Amino acid sequence: MRTLVRVLYHDHCFDGAASAAFFSRFYRGAIDGSAEFLYTGMAHRASQIFEDGLFDGDENAIVDFKYSSNPRLTWWFDHHQSAFLTPEDQKHFEATRTPQKMFDTSYKSCTSYIHDRARDAWGFTAPDLDNLVHWATIIDGAMYADAKSAVELGAPAMKLTLVIEGSKGSETVQRVIQLMQTTPLSGIIELPEIQSVYQPLYKRHVDSIEIIREKSSENGGVITFDLTGYDLEGYNKFIPYYLHPEGTYVVAVSPSSFRTKISVGSNPWAKVEPKHNLASICERYGGGGHPRVGAISLEPGQVDEARRIAAEVAAELRT
Repeated sequence: MRTLVRVLYHDHCFDGAASAAFFSRFYRGAIDGSAEFLYTGMAHRASQIFEDGLFDGDENAIVDFKYSSNPRLTWWFDHHQSAFLTPEDQKHFEATRTPQKMFDTSYKSCTSYIHDRARDAWGFTAPDLDNLVHWATIIDGAMYADAKSAVELGAPAMKLTLVIEGSKGSETVQRVIQLMQTTPLSGIIELPEIQSVYQPLYKRHVDSIEIIREKSSENGGVITFDLTGYDLEGYNKFIPYYLHPEGTYVVAVSPSSFRTKISVGSNPWAKVEPKHNLASICERYGGGGHPRVGAISLEPGQVDEARRIAAEVAAELRT
């Protein structure tokens, strides 16, 4: 009987999808070539829990997402500062740490972390996926040359990011995860099944630039806007810096069907070096992330509370 591997990944995130794809290739290449993979997209929510039913594989992995102390978890790779839901989870990880459960915040992308650990600990390499690792690091680490490059979507990886972040449900993302394991990014984006998703999302992307132009303003180095009433949670996060290059930080409210999100980010091309650790700020409100980008998730419908928190965070960032 073939080994069933359940992979939980950060949904609607290029690095999350690329991490799931690279982990799958690694597992097949170094552990079990006949394994069967099932994927589950994970989203940050106000009441984050890992239900036992999520871990239904013979092997269970989490990549680019928070740690779980579930005894059926066998693999974990993450690079976020806010990787643990509770102090008890962190203690559990430290007490049971193995080469299969690894955490390192120094990496720009989880994909590059899995790439290095697979090479160093298991001797696994996949040169045909080097471009995937390269783009995961650029996209998750916001290492674009400028805001124009990030917003105008010239490269195949950027077009695919729009598909991953903007598609509804998890079906398209999981199809992309499967394709990423064997197909170049330039080939994936040209597939008719992917183009049928990309084209309407690109129109939505162009429209979102104008909506954020209308709704956003910059004050004291902080760009703020509220997308209540618009279905734009998956907007390109570099649009605010494209429109307001003088801004150092952004704080935005964007409700959706399963949460009310406060996005907090810093301009990778800011003239003034950002001084605040955004993950630490978001952690005070139950959120988290990286030092340069974070988010806070509230329950659906908590728009007034989200606006209150957003105003507090914006005021702090202006100091």
